[in-house]
Amino acid sequence: MNTSNLMSRLLAPCVLAFSLAACSPSGSDSQAGKTLNIAFFGDNTILVSVDPFQVYWLEHRVLLRNIAESLTDQDPETGKIIPWLAKSWEISDDALTYTFHLRDNVTFSNGERFDAKAVKTAFDSNKALATELPATFGATYLAGFDHAEVLDEFTVKLVLAQPNAGFLQATSTTNLAILAPASYLLSVKERSLGKIIGTGPFVLASYTPEVGAHLTKRKGYAWASANMKNQGEAHLDAVDVTYIPEESVRNGLFLQGKADILWPRNPFSEVDLKLLQSKGATIQSRSLPGPSLNLFPNTRGGRVLADKQVRLAVQKAIDRKSYASTVYNAEFAVVDGIFDVTTPYFKSQGAKLAYDPAGAEHLLDSAGWTKGADGYRQKDGKRLSLTYNVMQAETAGDVLLQDQLRKVGIEVKLSVVTRAEWVANNSAGNYDLTISYMTRADPIILQTILDPRTANSSTVATNIFEPHVLERAKGLFDAGITATQSAQRATAYGDLQDLLIDEGSAFPVYERVWQAATSPKVKNFRWTAEGFALLGDIEVGTP
Repeated sequence: MNTSNLMSRLLAPCVLAFSLAACSPSGSDSQAGKTLNIAFFGDNTILVSVDPFQVYWLEHRVLLRNIAESLTDQDPETGKIIPWLAKSWEISDDALTYTFHLRDNVTFSNGERFDAKAVKTAFDSNKALATELPATFGATYLAGFDHAEVLDEFTVKLVLAQPNAGFLQATSTTNLAILAPASYLLSVKERSLGKIIGTGPFVLASYTPEVGAHLTKRKGYAWASANMKNQGEAHLDAVDVTYIPEESVRNGLFLQGKADILWPRNPFSEVDLKLLQSKGATIQSRSLPGPSLNLFPNTRGGRVLADKQVRLAVQKAIDRKSYASTVYNAEFAVVDGIFDVTTPYFKSQGAKLAYDPAGAEHLLDSAGWTKGADGYRQKDGKRLSLTYNVMQAETAGDVLLQDQLRKVGIEVKLSVVTRAEWVANNSAGNYDLTISYMTRADPIILQTILDPRTANSSTVATNIFEPHVLERAKGLFDAGITATQSAQRATAYGDLQDLLIDEGSAFPVYERVWQAATSPKVKNFRWTAEGFALLGDIEVGTP
């Protein structure tokens, strides 16, 4: 999961008295030339890796998108897959063979030529790593891949052993970016710590975990995808990144003019928005593709959410509009379905997600849960109580959700646990509500969460569904992954989204909006389909 609600207290901050340059791995030299300074949310101390295939942390993926490039790209507005390092491709009728025709003018930053052999090396190396370490984040993107064949110098065929309708989109992602063959001669750990060689407009000069990174311009770059307005060398000479988990420190650096982009994990509060905008900042916003923030029920082991009426009551008791405006701000997007709106094949569920406390009360009455003098509902001498494990600390959103369900008589027990305890409780089924999500601009990512056959946690995935609902869900997952036509995918994933809401198998809570504040001197900030930024387009001038 990519959320500061779960991770924000894991990392130590830089001290406010230090300047951004003092926190930066490149020191005072970071101010030389046209340098962009980014103050990011804290680094990941659990899954430290800037290797594209292993990378997990959103902030790392922003950097990598500008260092290592992919066979294809994805239009952020339409979701359409477009050429990049591959100028064209064909897909066999059975969707098992993908033949890519490569550009012949591309080189890696170490001078190696980008060609069919380099692509084969990358995919074969990634498959070997996925076999050795199946939990590697990129493994889900490589699902079904069997082998690569070099047809000629600039033509490569990627062969799947089983259908994967999301494979073409996977070739556009940061996780399947192509590194130079020399990178794959290094150890997994070396690549994780920054020994990576790509074809992008920037080179990773240094990466220091929990501190920052330094990127430098790639001379002679000339093969950007159509998503880039600047088709040549980057306007910037360098990019300095600092990882700062402490919100007040990040904000202070930005307001002092020591950071050009302020990029937290959580959206800005109303107070911060007004302050930043009063200083001339532009707020850049985009919903992250993939599932919205959903709560998932445990329907097994005789738990109360095994009752569909109780699940549907929970669905009606959540006031999503108030959640968005209270936790974030009055203009914040209200969640509208299982997926965020930037996800291809998103289907609105807004009408079914309307706040209806009276309807929730009626369902609970029908299910035999009666309100006691304390306002909570009881049945057979037991209180209607749900356990929700939260990692590290409860948030304002957690408390608000607890209050909303209390109004219809449902108790939510917020149990603050460590990350290890949270994982153990999920594995053992010791919860009533849990969360899980991943960021990817294709609905197939939901299978990594909800399909017990492929999910990161088969226990959580199994617990979400009543047995008969699980079989229906599996059928829709199979229909989606084996579809060869867009219309077939739209039907399968649309039906799946309907099923999850109609059965109360997922409770969307909020749209996962990512925001960054850019100073008045930052020009041409634009989002990618994955929710990252094209740093090669950015210019830093005078306000």
